[in-house]
This record gives sequence, structure tokens and C-alpha cells, in this order.
Amino acid sequence: MWFDEAVLYQIYPLGLCGAPRDNDGVTEHRILCILDWVEHIRATGADTVLFNPLFESDRHGYDTRDFRKVDCRLGTNEDFKQVCDALHAAGLRVMLDGVFHHVGRGFWAFRDVQERRWDSPYKDWFHISFDGNSNYNDGFWYEGWEGHMELVKLNLQNPAVVEYQFESIRQWVEEFGIDGLRLDVAYCLTPEYLKQLRAFTNSLKPDFVLVGETLHGDYNRWMNDEMCHSVTNYECYKGLYSSFNSMNLFEIGHSLARQFGPEQWTLYKGKHLLSFLDNHDVTRIASMLERKEHLPLAYGILFGMPGVPAVYYGSEWGMEGRKESGSDDALRPAVELPQSNELTAWIARLAAARKSSPALCYGNYRNVVLTNRQIIFERCADGERVLVAVNADDAPYVAHFDAGCGMAVDLITGAPHDFGGGSELPPYSVAFWKMER
Repeated sequence: MWFDEAVLYQIYPLGLCGAPRDNDGVTEHRILCILDWVEHIRATGADTVLFNPLFESDRHGYDTRDFRKVDCRLGTNEDFKQVCDALHAAGLRVMLDGVFHHVGRGFWAFRDVQERRWDSPYKDWFHISFDGNSNYNDGFWYEGWEGHMELVKLNLQNPAVVEYQFESIRQWVEEFGIDGLRLDVAYCLTPEYLKQLRAFTNSLKPDFVLVGETLHGDYNRWMNDEMCHSVTNYECYKGLYSSFNSMNLFEIGHSLARQFGPEQWTLYKGKHLLSFLDNHDVTRIASMLERKEHLPLAYGILFGMPGVPAVYYGSEWGMEGRKESGSDDALRPAVELPQSNELTAWIARLAAARKSSPALCYGNYRNVVLTNRQIIFERCADGERVLVAVNADDAPYVAHFDAGCGMAVDLITGAPHDFGGGSELPPYSVAFWKMER
């Protein structure tokens, strides 16, 4: 599937485009600013753009008012179609954020219930009791997502709700030509719903991809041949920064081996989880790492490990931003124009190396050398072997191991590498060694 070889570029459009925090009802064509990003995105090596919510909402996009209308703060459906056409013309695929578990209080069907109460034909679209009251004094109680009453939980057991959502997806495919969805809080969606969704999207496009947002637990509950193609790899997310901060690369090495290692019991062999260093919900990696020298190294592991790597807008040039208590605004800033620097060029080289290598896209995983400050792991597929070698120390390190061959070429730099007499890793370095057959 195309997604298995993809590199994602994630955009939070309400933030990047500088939309007001609250929906002011004023139509501004801000989404067209993405047209100025198309060449930059392609230059990073990404081939797929993931847009976080962009449909009409109360505030941050996850509190949807209308699944079929682009948020007026961003513009019109015609504006977004123009953006999608430009991305597709540049060879980039488009994925949207599917927020199907809940809606905002401004959602048109919920508004009808507020006005007509038990006479509303939409009262069964939600989990409502007219024997209680809400903290908004609606005169009825309803269930919100994880206690957040501004996010009204939908009744996904109601066929009319599912039909509305699925027909909205059909519109997105027909109008914008989208290629897949990220499913918000997929861990809250039932297996029955996910199976319905997978069957429906398969009928629209056989290569339409579903990526579920999951945090903890066994990802196979949501990722299989009948449900999501992939899920977010939050388990390894933590190790990708804390391994460097604690100078304990055993952490990420053991996490990857647990998920993808050669033993029979490992969890996700052959699966392509969505990997990331940061996103719209967590502190930016440049703010999370204690040593800036480790930033390129973290990206090296991201692009070398099993999974589909995602880069969050601005992080490719080292943008900082900390998650603040009760607010994610600092993580989702407005950016007038993209920037490029050495880190951006480095990420582009990593992306090119990964795309050129079946082993890096599809290969199994095996730890070869693992110390507190160094990790070398092997990816192997279709007769190709690649060693991903990382030295997190400020001093050179000479690794001694049986490479199974005498020479290799670094897929990042094109430089030859001789395994004779040990392999020296320069300080703060990453290599992707493609082995002689």
C-alpha cells in the first residue's frame, strides 16, 4: 500500500493560517496560504499532507459544527479544493482529520435539540437524558467526551449518524480527492464502527488509508485487516526523546524490539505504525530535547525505525513550543511562510534514503549494538540489509560486531563504509549503512 512508503507532513490549519481562536463567523480565505507551502513540503521529502480539522467548528476544529463546510475562518470549500488540486498536482497525497466520536455544541443537529428538546428528530443522535441538566443549563443532560462537555458525544449506534458521517466522507473524496483519514480518538471508536468505516472507504477507493489515533494498550485492537491500516505509535514517541535526555538508548531499543523484533511474541511485525517526534498535542521536539545536538539524531531514528514517519509543520526547521496547562495554542502557531535550514535539508536526505530502501520501508528489526549512548539496529527486507547507526555521545565510538560483509554505503551521504577493524561513529552522528550482498 502507498502509505507503507509514505512520509507525512502534518499541518494544523487553524493555527498555521492564523485563524481567530473562536469562530467569529467571518469568511476569510486563509487556507489559500498553503499554496505558498507546496514546494517547501515537497522539498522536505514528504509525499502526503495530513490536515488536522478544517471543517466548520466552534473553536479548535475538534468541536465540529458542520462536516461538509470548510471553517469560514479558513475560507470556502472552493478554496480548499484549490489547495488540494495544487498538492495533488505536485505529487502529494492529502489526508484529513476525521473527528467522528464527538461534535461541538454548535453542531447543527445538537442546536436543533437545544431548540426543540424531545420534539427534535435528532435527539437520538446523542446520549441525552431529559431528566437531568448540563453545566450549560441546557435543560437536559448529555454525555461529553471524557467529561469535556463542549465536546458532545455522538450516538454511533444510530444508523442515521453513521450515514451522515459516511456521506460526508464521500463528499470529501468527490470534492477534494482525499486519500485517507486520521481518526481522532480512534481508541473510543467501537470495532463494529471501525469495520463499517473500513468497508465503506474501501468502496470509495481501494487504497484509501485509515490511521487511528491510539495512545496505550494493544494496537492490534484497532489495527488489522478489517479496521485501521495503521495507528499512532505513542509507545515509542516517549522513548524517542527521553532516550536522549537520559542518555539511555536502551529505552528506545527495547521499545522497538518489543514491537518489531525477531522473536515470535513481538507485537507489530509487518505493521506500519505512524511514527512522530511531535504533533499538535505535545511539546515540540526542539523544546523537549535537552541537547540540541540530539535533534538530527532523533530524526535519524524516526526515519530509520519501522513505521511511517510524520513531520509536524515548523519542526523541520527546529521550531520550539511547549504544551501549556489547559492550552495547546503554543503548539499551533501562525506561520506566514515556511523556513529552511540545515535541519530541513537533513530531514530531506533522511526521507530520500528511506524511500530508496525497501529495507527501511518494509524491513524487520533487530538490535545489533546497544549501549547507553549508541544504538545500531538492522532492517532487512527482500535481500537488502541496512544498519541504522546512531552515536549520541560527544566523543567518537568504535563499534565491533559481525557485519556479515566487508563494505557498505551510507544511504544518507553516499559515502562508502569499511567494516574492517571496527566501525567508527563520529560524535552526534547517524548513518544508514546499506550492506554488500
